[in-house]
Amino acid sequence: MPDTLDNRLARRVDEYIERLFVPRDGALEQGLRDAGQAGLPAISVSPNEGKLLYLIAKMAGAQRALEIGTLGGYSTTWLARALPSGGRVVTLEMERKHADVARRNVDRAGVGERVEIRVGPAADTLREMIERGEALFDLIFIDADKTGYVEYLNLSMRLAHPGTVILADNVIRRVLALAPDDEESRGIRAFNEAIAAHPRLESLILPIIRENLDGLSISIVT
Repeated sequence: MPDTLDNRLARRVDEYIERLFVPRDGALEQGLRDAGQAGLPAISVSPNEGKLLYLIAKMAGAQRALEIGTLGGYSTTWLARALPSGGRVVTLEMERKHADVARRNVDRAGVGERVEIRVGPAADTLREMIERGEALFDLIFIDADKTGYVEYLNLSMRLAHPGTVILADNVIRRVLALAPDDEESRGIRAFNEAIAAHPRLESLILPIIRENLDGLSISIVT
């Protein structure tokens, strides 16, 4: 294991914050259970990170949000709850089974009318959106296959406007992994270097505490 916070201390900090700021939510908890029962991987954002996504979307005044990587719709629900009446989350998911679980979950959470799930390879869908001249997004959240992060960033920039907030999950853990030269770690490292050097982005990585240390990148388009 890389040098990180002691696991027990990290969990205590995470649980303390969650108790104070993220009350238990039956719809979200049932969604996680349903995702697990359907065989989806247990890789949704944590409750605290979900609340963070919600707050960032609120602070950005987002009305249109793009999510790359739906999974079971947990982070989708947090984003949709942050949007005003008439707001829209367009979320991209590779697997039909995942999309079906997510649809049930966002509907149960009462935000289904704000969520559009598009199934297929995300890069292909993004290119189609660009070609159609789809309306630009106020917030973009990338949380999909790590090897595709740089491509998703480049395509997302064409769907963003000055002031758009771009977020990406899991940008620290794989860089600090014991085998940092695997394909996914290289993808994350390349993404981090891309947002650091991009002439149209102002960026920072915020450490995220779970069982281990991870990170959420936060960028704003200039």
